[in-house]
Amino acid sequence: MKLLPLLIAGLLLAGCASGPRLDTSHPSVNHDSRAQFVIVHYTSANMENSLRLLTHGQVSSHYLIGDNNPATIYKLVDENQRAWHAGESEWQGRTWLNSSSIGIEIVNPGFRDTPAGRVWYPYSEAQIQALIVLLKDIVKRNNIEPRHVIGHSDIAPMRKQDPGPLFPWKRLAAEGLGVWPDERAVVAQQQVYAYQLPTASWFQQQLRYLGYTTTPQTGDWDQGTRHALAAFQMHFRPARFDGVADAQSAAILQVLNRSK
Repeated sequence: MKLLPLLIAGLLLAGCASGPRLDTSHPSVNHDSRAQFVIVHYTSANMENSLRLLTHGQVSSHYLIGDNNPATIYKLVDENQRAWHAGESEWQGRTWLNSSSIGIEIVNPGFRDTPAGRVWYPYSEAQIQALIVLLKDIVKRNNIEPRHVIGHSDIAPMRKQDPGPLFPWKRLAAEGLGVWPDERAVVAQQQVYAYQLPTASWFQQQLRYLGYTTTPQTGDWDQGTRHALAAFQMHFRPARFDGVADAQSAAILQVLNRSK
């Protein structure tokens, strides 16, 4: 008889440990993916250090693409979890994008400064091929818009430059993984702006409308505006990304915003 109370208590504890009974017969259709953006980075480190930093350091990403051939795709964080890759960030008014994005790091040293100037390291063909396959899978499963495949420098222009000017945004856009301006329309619009360049306020408004919502709206060529313009140029006109306004940058902005 002494065993009976213990048995009853054990059954009660087991019932409590199993949690509440849930009726799942009425699922709501009103939901979407947590992930609204994909953010691309370079690691600024070699393969060994990249894995160590992203798994045991203070940062992380959902995926890491190695520098071997064929390039290994490492899954480091489940997509349903928040990885720590974006930091203080903003795009199209959404802030702190760790909560709403999937982060992809690519093993790449970034750049080195030399007496002749800054030299950027290229990505391998194997890495880009692996990235395209991975991105197509991610955007399809999460129904992510092409214009929401962006770089770290786009969402944090004051402090980040990755994935850098050698990242093939135009090639990705041709695969439906990003946006790219119609080049004939850019040439035509550039001729218009060659006669009279828009004001700082115009550039600020256009950058903000495109997605660079950290751009100040001061009407002046302040540091924040120049950083935002440089990030935009690095993405869409990587041959020159000095943050200085010119007719071609204005034309690209106009064409991209007209196509939204």
